[in-house]
Amino acid sequence: MIALIAQRVVQAIIVLFVVSVLAFVLSTQIGDPVASILGLQATPADRLELSARLGLDQPWPARYLTFVSNVLQGELGVSYITQRPVAELIVERLPATFELAGVALLFSLGVGLPVGIYAAIRRGHWSADAILSLSVIGVSVPTFVIAILLIFLFSVTLGWLPSFGRGQVVQVGWWTTGLLTPSGLRSLIMPAAALAVSQVALVARLVRAEMIEVLRADYIRFARARGLKPRVIHLSLALRNTLIPVITVSGIQLGFLFAFAVVAEAVFQWPGIGLLFLQALGSTDVPVISAILLLTAVFFVAINTIVDLLYAVVDPRLRAGGMTGRPADA
Repeated sequence: MIALIAQRVVQAIIVLFVVSVLAFVLSTQIGDPVASILGLQATPADRLELSARLGLDQPWPARYLTFVSNVLQGELGVSYITQRPVAELIVERLPATFELAGVALLFSLGVGLPVGIYAAIRRGHWSADAILSLSVIGVSVPTFVIAILLIFLFSVTLGWLPSFGRGQVVQVGWWTTGLLTPSGLRSLIMPAAALAVSQVALVARLVRAEMIEVLRADYIRFARARGLKPRVIHLSLALRNTLIPVITVSGIQLGFLFAFAVVAEAVFQWPGIGLLFLQALGSTDVPVISAILLLTAVFFVAINTIVDLLYAVVDPRLRAGGMTGRPADA
């Protein structure tokens, strides 16, 4: 296990290095921060003075080394637009995005798991075929289209839910949450549902495919021959082995939901990291853009590492095989 952790740490360092280079290069190509701050009417002297103050007059290698050095010290810079520390801006927005992604993940698992199990057990029934058809639609329709349809139905037509914002929030330490207020909960329903629809379809199809495969295994046939009840076979024996790939997908899902919550946040004006990223792009706020790209990469790497370790815990064959992607030889 120590060797596995060391291997994952090395891989994480390589990935983060590549992402840091890409984030830095991208941040230098998306616009002119000096023009964004001073406007087009600024004098050349003002532009030169601000460029020197921001370090933009330095060569790229020096700027990249300064960028990496500051990040390693926890210094993410100061926003060009708001003149506030980037870390402070991110800490303010993180709770909203984490709550949105977390609730969407719970929704996708809470709906996708039972739907996938039902579709596997009732394979060939018209209801299972209908579930498969709906799952194709769920995967195919873009998130922003689902979000707009939800707003039209539940906000414009029925007036049940708010169409934008986070609702009332309360402070719990440094964390702001809307989960403890009725307004916050109502505001969270549609963004989380819009973000989760495609993931519900993905989980349902994965669980169905894996469970059908497990139900064909010899030990399931032996359990049936012993006279075990179908509920025990399906929910105890079969589901336990079906959950192994679901663990991997759930980790990837959480990373996906965190990174791509930007679509739902933009439509619902949800004050999270995604909306902050879009605002930074619009104003060429380079420190904010670079910091969010790095944060997303760190989150993905951490999630994938945790999933790999959990995978090894659930399936001991992978520990014996050194997590090379295949079980050890018997």
